[in-house]
Amino acid sequence: METSAFLALIGFVLVATFTPGPNNIMVMASGANFGLRRTVPHIAGIAGGMAVMIGLVGVGLMVVFDAFPVLTTVLKVLSVAYLLYLAFKIARAAPPESADAPAGRPLTILQAAAFQWVNPKGWAAVLTAITLYAPQHTPAQVAVVALVFFGLSIPANTFWSVMGVVLRRWLSNRRRLRMFNAVMALLLVASLYPVLMH
Repeated sequence: METSAFLALIGFVLVATFTPGPNNIMVMASGANFGLRRTVPHIAGIAGGMAVMIGLVGVGLMVVFDAFPVLTTVLKVLSVAYLLYLAFKIARAAPPESADAPAGRPLTILQAAAFQWVNPKGWAAVLTAITLYAPQHTPAQVAVVALVFFGLSIPANTFWSVMGVVLRRWLSNRRRLRMFNAVMALLLVASLYPVLMH
């Protein structure tokens, strides 16, 4: 990959990973509710899940989606349904010190990695990145895209989680935490707008 294309890829991935979307909103809520240390597996799962997804899509799954366009619609419906479910869970999250706190816990590495497959913003970013920066779909091109996403999604999602941690003290008030979780849930639902309008 030429230097100019590589720099363009970095710029694209920075925008894709740092701008608000389902992953950012979820790790911010997790940071606020569970702290940074307990959110680290979620952050690692996002990075690893995106890299694996890019690898699999880049070296073969795009052919399947081209051959069976209905799969794109099925994926969109499943993604929207799952994000609505997650928004509901975030809105109903209990404060950490409450009696029913054990019902809420941060996503594990595998859960966060699996979530990438139903993340509409993630799919849009992956398909765009592969189309623009790995046009021949060679393993080397796809590996570069996957590694850049892996490397930059960690600081991006750590930043958003730290933002949640910073808010944690202010959110120690039960009422404010419930309001925060409700707003995070609404933002997660709002992040579906571009997908539904496309």
